[in-house]
Amino acid sequence: MAHPNEEHSGRKVTENVYLCPDGKYRWTYELQMLKNPTILITILKVILLSFGIVMAFLVLINLIGGDFRYWDRSTFVSFFGPFLILVLVMLALGALSYLIIAAMYGWTYQVLFTMDEDGVELRQMKKDFENAQAIGWLMAAAGLAAGNLTTAGAGLLAATRDSSASSFKQVRKVNAVRHRNVIYVNQLLEHNQIYAADADYDFVLKYICEHVPETAQIRS
Repeated sequence: MAHPNEEHSGRKVTENVYLCPDGKYRWTYELQMLKNPTILITILKVILLSFGIVMAFLVLINLIGGDFRYWDRSTFVSFFGPFLILVLVMLALGALSYLIIAAMYGWTYQVLFTMDEDGVELRQMKKDFENAQAIGWLMAAAGLAAGNLTTAGAGLLAATRDSSASSFKQVRKVNAVRHRNVIYVNQLLEHNQIYAADADYDFVLKYICEHVPETAQIRS
């Protein structure tokens, strides 16, 4: 990927991570959606959790009412069987939806990361974003460093769309899954996935671990 000169791009600290003039670390990551199943796994977990909550509620009602004492095997099968089938159908639909979306994205998912001592922000790169022209985020960093908010805003809007952020001081759990190049940064109500290439992974993970609270659970 071609980068602008040192004045605009900042200092290169790893293969893909740059310390920009505004004091923030920035890098982009292209997720291969067929090779790396991280997003698919997250979707399936959400589906299972949703159905698990409903099932637990139904079981609790029957336990409180004492109904299970009078159930035989066929009754249990008739109660749980349709529910299990519905779960399997929803999982299959979730996987199919993922494949459709992945195809729409060209089987890749590109993300811009901005990280400093306060937290990390994720911005989804637009579908028509070209790696060879990846200067929008660097232009934004240069604009911020120079106090030119117009330049900064134009750069970010030109290269990105949807965004989310994690505040390090609110992080409760960090889970590093190196073989999938992902670091899960979980708050109480906000769960984010930080991606980094092999050459950048150790730097990003170490930085995150050094800035989350000492009480945060870290798995690496």
